[in-house]
Amino acid sequence: MDQSNRYADLSLDEADLIAGGQHILCAYTMQPKAGTGYLEAAAHFAAESSTGTNVEVSTTDDFTKGVDALVYHVDEAAQDMRIAYPLDLFDRNIIDGRMMLASFLTLTIGNNQGMGDIAHAKMYDFYMPRRAIELFDGPAVGIQELWRILGRDVVDGGYICGTIIKPKLGLRPEPFARAAYDFWLGGDFIKNDEPQGNQVFAPLKTTIPLVYDAMKRAMDETGEAKLFSANITADDHAEMLARGEFILAAFGPDADKVAFLVDGFVAGPAAVTTVRRYFPRQFLHYHRAGHGMITSPSSQRGYTSYVLAKMARLQGASGIHVGTMGYGKMEGAKDDRASAYIIERDEFQGPAYFQQWWGMRPTVPIVSGGMNALRLPGFFANLGHANVINTAGGGSYGHLDGPAAGARSLRQGHECWVAGADPVEWAKDHREFARAFESFPGDADTLFPGWRDTLAGS
Repeated sequence: MDQSNRYADLSLDEADLIAGGQHILCAYTMQPKAGTGYLEAAAHFAAESSTGTNVEVSTTDDFTKGVDALVYHVDEAAQDMRIAYPLDLFDRNIIDGRMMLASFLTLTIGNNQGMGDIAHAKMYDFYMPRRAIELFDGPAVGIQELWRILGRDVVDGGYICGTIIKPKLGLRPEPFARAAYDFWLGGDFIKNDEPQGNQVFAPLKTTIPLVYDAMKRAMDETGEAKLFSANITADDHAEMLARGEFILAAFGPDADKVAFLVDGFVAGPAAVTTVRRYFPRQFLHYHRAGHGMITSPSSQRGYTSYVLAKMARLQGASGIHVGTMGYGKMEGAKDDRASAYIIERDEFQGPAYFQQWWGMRPTVPIVSGGMNALRLPGFFANLGHANVINTAGGGSYGHLDGPAAGARSLRQGHECWVAGADPVEWAKDHREFARAFESFPGDADTLFPGWRDTLAGS
């Protein structure tokens, strides 16, 4: 049934919709199944996303029609479809009237993903009006609080050198804590890898006190503050809160140095919001394991990593992984930096929409996945700044001289970029960075051919 006479209005102007402030706008790459017209499929998509179905129903009245989602732009050649969703469509909390991401996803990426007349549809951008921004939590803690703890400038505090305990599984409590201590002798920030939690061979209640002891010893030895991001992801919100409360109690006077890691993609918006609201004074570390199943360029459904990052800021993530933009081991490209810019800036022109955040606290980009000291100068040059958290697991624990030297090599890689120096020349006077060439020779050969002759005998 062609519903384009009700769920499409191509006379609507996008600028007018934005100025009106009463709609959330969503842009999709959409292709209908063969035999279905583009506008017909788009209108059916909008109907399924709001007040309609595939038949006329007797319960529809004039008010219901007033909250229809409307297709306002189609470009069949570019497979571009844009829909305006009235704000009143979206569910609100009964406890405080706030908006929720679950409702946003239910409407915009819900049943429409399985419609029989749609070959594929993927959201690549969305626009939130000021009123919607006001109704989402946003971050409570940001990178500024971490810079303050580390004794840095809170405006432009720079690179936070971090790692992920490796191996990701298989360490018992004592080796785990020792691995943390060894890195903290050279670096700032440690996170659990996403599967690490309360395994039978490493019970959380045994491991966490040992990690705190390692942190105290490292702080005493280096005279520097250290940070730990603890994974509290679980199916049960009560379990997440119990883990968080135990960890804060274990760290006691240094509880401000604890972040909570939540696997926001697999555990979902409810897990993120639970931690954001129950622990508003802790840095909320949004890990996105599993997102590639829908955000990958090879996937034609779901949404993009840019959309995921934008949603994470709305929910209140203090930091979210944004990939390595082609410089690490994960899928990505240099222009993926848009995922960092949309969360760290107060306004940004995305692939479809210019988004203002109206003062919502920024979310820090977390860079992880196959990074090491040799890759950092190019990464920072591409991004244009170094106000990020970098968690290099193999890049630290794979260093020939151990994780403390690996951490120092990462710092030296950052300093090389700051100095605008040639990395191979820089290595001559920076031992840990030089040893990174020997530690990661495949990367060294690819990035800096001829390095062996230049560094021979240095």
